[in-house]
Amino acid sequence: MSMIPEEIVEQVRDSADLVSIIGEAVELKRTGSDYRGPCPFHGGTHRNFAVIPKKGRYYCFVCHESGDVFTWLMKRLGMDYPTAVREVARKAGIVIPERPGRAGPDPLEPLFGAVAVAQDWFTRQLVESADAEGAREYLRGRDLDIETAALHGLGWAPQGKAFLAAMADLGLDQRVLIEAGLAAERDDGSVMPRFRGRLLFPIHDLRGRAVGFGGRLLGPGEPKYLNSPENPIFHKGRQLYNLHQAKGAIRKAESVIFVEGYFDVLRLLLAGVEHVVAPLGTSLTADQASLLRRFAAAATLLYDSDRAGLRATFRAGDELLKHGFRVRVATLPPGEDPDTLVRGGGAAALEPILQDAMDLVDRKIQLLELKGWFEGVDHQREALDRLLPTIRAASDSLTRELYLTRVAERSGIPREALEKELAAAARFSPPASAPPAEPPTRERKSQTGPRTLSTEARLLQAILLKPDLAERARQDLLPEHFERPVFREIFAAVVSDPEAAIRPPATLSEDGQRAWTILRESAADAVGPRADDIFASSVQILVARPEYRKIHALTDPGEKQRRRALLRQQYPEADRWYEWKRLRRRKEA
Repeated sequence: MSMIPEEIVEQVRDSADLVSIIGEAVELKRTGSDYRGPCPFHGGTHRNFAVIPKKGRYYCFVCHESGDVFTWLMKRLGMDYPTAVREVARKAGIVIPERPGRAGPDPLEPLFGAVAVAQDWFTRQLVESADAEGAREYLRGRDLDIETAALHGLGWAPQGKAFLAAMADLGLDQRVLIEAGLAAERDDGSVMPRFRGRLLFPIHDLRGRAVGFGGRLLGPGEPKYLNSPENPIFHKGRQLYNLHQAKGAIRKAESVIFVEGYFDVLRLLLAGVEHVVAPLGTSLTADQASLLRRFAAAATLLYDSDRAGLRATFRAGDELLKHGFRVRVATLPPGEDPDTLVRGGGAAALEPILQDAMDLVDRKIQLLELKGWFEGVDHQREALDRLLPTIRAASDSLTRELYLTRVAERSGIPREALEKELAAAARFSPPASAPPAEPPTRERKSQTGPRTLSTEARLLQAILLKPDLAERARQDLLPEHFERPVFREIFAAVVSDPEAAIRPPATLSEDGQRAWTILRESAADAVGPRADDIFASSVQILVARPEYRKIHALTDPGEKQRRRALLRQQYPEADRWYEWKRLRRRKEA
């Protein structure tokens, strides 16, 4: 069967008359903005089954069956996914253009199926399990009732191995659970659930399929939030929380609201603000910005107004400017986040804050003025160092012109001088798409040039040059990813204490102190303005390096090709590193 283009699937879903399709089998009556009827899945007689046209989903408040229009046809009529899409398209009068597809079943379907089964099980635990009472109490304390939480797919992962036992009873293979990021294999060969003692938020792809989870720890321990690991269907840097539901509202509003966390998204949704998404616990990535650009050209950043929130705001703002967005920043009252603000005052409390949002550069200038950074030569230089990257990020020529004019007026620096500064920086910085410098696994002397730094050293230089990267490193890497002991020691120091990226801690060994100093002094020349890109590619290489070495040791060409193709989807930068290493080995042989 030929493949259906992704954009056509979205068009079909958006055009579907869910009430009419489900109404063919269920007697529905309107209740407010929703429709209610007896549940066809558990054979109920009361009107506990809800069809919610605004969200394009159905949900039973008793048996917790839920899904979209395609899920309905698949579960009720036994259709596979492509057939369900075609049937809804036929009802909506949409012609699906044909294009060649792969022969045979989708090799990723077992992973999608495993995550869908897991989500259903986790949600049932949240609603029914005595072990989840603490999670239910926590949600009630945040003014989120259990039925609403279940409607949005939240779940509970209990301690122990109950999840693995339940999945085994349902016939799911442990290898599939591991590949889908639902379980992890320890060094001793034992298998444990990845999520234990956590409140879970399901993460979906654009088609609305559950692909992973974000898990919040409710008791003591670290990390506070844990995402599914990178795998063939889950890509933390390429997916966004709630985009599958928000994309229609984003198109309609011609704008998107960014918030930082899962609860922020849910609170705004419950208040009727639907064009809202959140990154998955990390800084906004180029892939996420590119994905969003398909739906809107304007964005409002509604992050916390504390120091960390402002850093995240300006990182995200610059990334959005690179993709042609018009970016505004909304300023929350001190001590408030979107969740607490809307919980206390509803959408009415949020409306004036969104209306008063200001352009990204204007917000930067406002903060610099409050600090008095336009007074005195030293501070002026630092102020410009914070404004020029935002001007440089603006891919839209008119926006860049406006920014240049605004900064020249406020700083008193002639526009021509600012343009020269930007041009000099552009000559120093290669384009973002340029491949990273080739990173051998250890430092070495080239026969024709200077020492080439390893991936581990370059990543540490990026952190030492931009200390705010330490938090991202803490979430994405472990000390065990570093093979050189001295680099492992430095990494552990900077992720446990951000100050260690500014001055070497006394706890470092003598070798660590010496290496820290060398890396710090050479960081500006080695990574320069490409620190973010070098950091991102280096993380991929360090995470994927053990898997690529396993691939290299394989003797079956077919298996080697298959496993490399899966890794390439997750770690494109690491794959380029592997290819360079492979060609280098061939040349040296």
